[in-house]
Amino acid sequence: MKRIISLSLVCASVVLQASETNVLEQISIVDKVNTKIVKDVSNEQIKSADLAEALTKNIASISIVRRSGIANDIILRGQKKDNINILIDNAKIYGACPNRMDPATSHVLSNNIESVKVVEGPYDVENFGTLSGNVIVKTKQPSKDVVGEINLGAGSFGYKKAGAMISGGTDKFKLLVSTSVEKGDQYEDGNGNDFLEQQKASGVPSTNQYSQSDLEAYEKKTLLTKAVYNIDDSSEIKLSYTANRSDNVLYPNTPMDADYDDSNIYTVGYVKRDLGNLSKELSLDYYYSNVDHPMSTTLRNNGAMKMTNHMKSSIWGVKLKNSMEVEDALVTIGLDTSVRNWRGKYYNTVNPYINDSIASTDTTNKAIFTKVEKSFGKLDLELGARYDYTNIDTIDNTKKDNKYTALSANIFAIYNTDEGTKYFAGIGKASRVPDARELYSKQSNGIYTGNDDLEDTKNYEADIGFEKTIGDFNIRTKLFYSMLKDYIYNINGTGFENVDAKIYGLDISGFYYLNDNFSFDYGIAYQRGKKDDNLTGQNDKDLAEVPPLKANIALNYEVDSSKITTEVIAVDRWDEYDSANGEQELSGYALVNLKYNNKLNKNFGFTVGVDNILDKRYTSTNTYNDIKYIGSGDTELLNDPGRYFYANLKYSF
Repeated sequence: MKRIISLSLVCASVVLQASETNVLEQISIVDKVNTKIVKDVSNEQIKSADLAEALTKNIASISIVRRSGIANDIILRGQKKDNINILIDNAKIYGACPNRMDPATSHVLSNNIESVKVVEGPYDVENFGTLSGNVIVKTKQPSKDVVGEINLGAGSFGYKKAGAMISGGTDKFKLLVSTSVEKGDQYEDGNGNDFLEQQKASGVPSTNQYSQSDLEAYEKKTLLTKAVYNIDDSSEIKLSYTANRSDNVLYPNTPMDADYDDSNIYTVGYVKRDLGNLSKELSLDYYYSNVDHPMSTTLRNNGAMKMTNHMKSSIWGVKLKNSMEVEDALVTIGLDTSVRNWRGKYYNTVNPYINDSIASTDTTNKAIFTKVEKSFGKLDLELGARYDYTNIDTIDNTKKDNKYTALSANIFAIYNTDEGTKYFAGIGKASRVPDARELYSKQSNGIYTGNDDLEDTKNYEADIGFEKTIGDFNIRTKLFYSMLKDYIYNINGTGFENVDAKIYGLDISGFYYLNDNFSFDYGIAYQRGKKDDNLTGQNDKDLAEVPPLKANIALNYEVDSSKITTEVIAVDRWDEYDSANGEQELSGYALVNLKYNNKLNKNFGFTVGVDNILDKRYTSTNTYNDIKYIGSGDTELLNDPGRYFYANLKYSF
């Protein structure tokens, strides 16, 4: 039987979807064709802790927003920030930094992740604010058998990592504990320049440059604990706690660095199955997360007059959901509520309080949702609807509170022509409310950049495509067209405005088993974005942060207990960009990566690899002025890492 390939670029096929039942709690109709899955993340993505980089290498429709050596952000289908709903074990976490130093993907590390599922489009009614898609992270699960592992890793630019995990229990109770520590120096780009040398080469003002040449780029420590108590054969309680501690994370093309970034995620879940005709499965989930993030100029040449923006965020949420069978259909109904708080203040060496960067703001959401899944012969159908009522309240009495109501709905259909062919289409509408930064943010000089008159963003989207498997060859093609009403846009760093826009694109992915040893997988993604009208005082209708054509191609060779993967990531020239809001033309590039993995025996395994073999100098991330940069024009660019060697040794039992 042929092996399942590592899915470097593609979502699972029909066969692969069947094999995912041990990872996904429920395979919905949308999941069958509209999902990309990155499996076995903790074992396969061992280069570093950065989830954003792992997703970029594995999924063509995701691009990295490179800000540092760690804690990078992602773009999905030309959108990022709150437009993407990121869930970690069904919990939400929001970064505290308005400059996106700590996106949600940075608060869970790859060594703790079992799988990541990406669902594209507005086809989610269970979670608040899914505009362009879902990124659903599942961390490691506890087992009854006593198992464990120790990982030791090292790489270029001073990278060092150590991690350990142990799990075990009984039929009634299972426990898992996983911990890790890692750190790295400033990486060098293809020209051999580290962060400080990039600053100097780009003409960054001396006061914004680093005061030392040998600063570490980051240090991260993590802890994951999970417990499962099986009350009986049909019910269980799950508990988890995730801690992330990051220190002195450098962000060279922005004015400040993170002094530290501490986060916590707590979850409690209860599930009861087969209660009767009115309940196939009843679940109740609670989560709480918080982030503490001071960023400052301490490590820069002007650090004597240390300026700090100390940001904090938190969110708690509760969801009650019940699924039942009605006339051969699976019907799910639920209630969902959450409260998100965001606040921050400026201070410096001589003044303990200058002003609020964001006055304490609560976003309170209450919602009811329903979903129906039913098959009619060869036709599978899923319909969903959600009604949201949201209050946004600020303690800043010079700004107004806001209320938003929204009805979201979608329908998704799959027509299974035969065992190897299916056609699918979906239409949906979803929305997300503005966040506290977009509504109420303020600079250290007291000037507001927030706009408390913003409307919520609505996405009206249509998707259509097909999937075909012919013997050992699989292809999936998908087109989407998204109309964004009241899209929230930054006006060149001075404020925010609603604008109508459109994003459309094409995605092709698949795999081919050449024989029992060789497999080939591929992914191609193309998106374009345009504003319907110019922003106030501007004349460029290109939409910012819509990456150019991207292709991921991988050739895998497997024999006995070893595997070699050769990977190419190619990105076209970024020549359609929003020059009115700080973007610029970027050259295209092609990277070649190589990885070798060998299972030495039942206990020991090792991995060695090299990324960017040709040591190319390239820039993956544009300079949309939605965040604060230093310098102007080309001085704001940050080059990506040059040639990077890494190795990992794992002992498991």
